Amino acid sequence: MSFRFLEHTADVKIEVISRTREEAFEVAGQAMVEVITAISKVDAKKKKSIAVTGEDLYALLYEWLEALIVLFGAEGLIFSRFKVHKIEQKKNEWHLAGEVWGETFDINKHPQGTEIKAITYSEMEIQEEESKVRLQFVFDI
Repeated sequence: MSFRFLEHTADVKIEVISRTREEAFEVAGQAMVEVITAISKVDAKKKKSIAVTGEDLYALLYEWLEALIVLFGAEGLIFSRFKVHKIEQKKNEWHLAGEVWGETFDINKHPQGTEIKAITYSEMEIQEEESKVRLQFVFDI
């Protein structure tokens, strides 16, 4: 499980490589936090359950990351631990059930990185092979 920052002219572009969809989405959450602050400085004190749906895997990735952005913006919560229990397709929708652990963002404890305005569909990619999942996505900053 890993991620890296890719070259982008104006925004933040990330590539995630993992073994499963669930792990890939977890690492995408970790990558998002690394844009905002140093994830190593975030304690896993509070737990939040997250359930999102999307019409396809692209929409599901968008909704997952958007849920994390909303929790940061609305409740001031930043996370360091991510667990996606299940990603599955039911009828014509994809569903994700997961949990995240973190704490309230504190400027005195958490170094300020880059503010994320939104996740975008621009340059979003999801590639799945037998034992590898690759995600690519861009944050609007």
